[in-house]
Amino acid sequence: MNRSEVRFGQTELPERQVEVLRRAVRLEWITIGFLAVTVTLVFLVLGNSQAMKAAWIEDLLSFIPPLAFLIAIRVNRRRPTLQHPYGYHRSVGVGHLVAAVALTTMGTYLIVESGIGLLSGEHPTIGTVELFGASIWLGWLMIGVMAMTAVPPVLLGRAKLKLARELHNKVLYADADMNKADWMTAVGSIVGVTGIGLGLWWLDAAAALFIASGILRDGLKNLRAAIVDLMDARATTFDEAEPHPLAGEIDAYLAGLPWVSAVGSRVRDEGHVFHVESFVVPRDGRMPSLDELEAAREGCVELDWKVQDIVLVPVRELPIVVPVSE
Repeated sequence: MNRSEVRFGQTELPERQVEVLRRAVRLEWITIGFLAVTVTLVFLVLGNSQAMKAAWIEDLLSFIPPLAFLIAIRVNRRRPTLQHPYGYHRSVGVGHLVAAVALTTMGTYLIVESGIGLLSGEHPTIGTVELFGASIWLGWLMIGVMAMTAVPPVLLGRAKLKLARELHNKVLYADADMNKADWMTAVGSIVGVTGIGLGLWWLDAAAALFIASGILRDGLKNLRAAIVDLMDARATTFDEAEPHPLAGEIDAYLAGLPWVSAVGSRVRDEGHVFHVESFVVPRDGRMPSLDELEAAREGCVELDWKVQDIVLVPVRELPIVVPVSE
């Protein structure tokens, strides 16, 4: 068989996933456009509210996941090279890590800042502005802006969640998860501004702490997931809920081959595709032919588009770190 015919580290996606990826890219550009408008509007009505400042910073941070996703999908299309023999699929994981670090850092900073404001007893004030010849309390504009910007991110998040599942893309999932929770930031900001208007100064700082804790929670959750994947932990589903069932499917397929006595696989997540090492014990100690090995490998690749790289290793007995299928 010609070396060019052996598919390792392929970058092409099936037709269905190509269409899903196009939709995901469109949604991310829509998200970036929406965020640009939101950040501008919130900045214009920012005032002295800590809750509004925290919400504005969260909106700025919300640029990171869609940008990380868009950059990663361009990088991971590159074909493997001698310098990068496994390809560039890890760019998705790197993007996930960058987004998580930014969220964690800023969430920690905002919690400290809001906590200091609460403990020091700062009394923020909200003045009035002239609008169309009338004097209006700025708080009404703050509440109006936050109310208008609360719903679209939730809808975008729900749409992205479905695509993240099909693409097995954890950066897209992290972005969708953040978008779905954005309504809580808007509500928290409205509560904080209302508290200032009612003379409950501490309510603003408490709302800022609530928003900051949400940012930190998202950051820590995604930081853990990104680090675990980059450390080659066992591949999981896109939402980290459970081990990915594809590993069992691969073992079941290989165990059904007539020349295989037992099989166990190590599967690691390369970002949105998998790298698989399957250890097979040949039946009666007979070494399989090259044609049998290649047919088995191709059969595994055909099981699912995420099986980009798979290596079959004939062994006398299975390593203790792999599940056993016989």
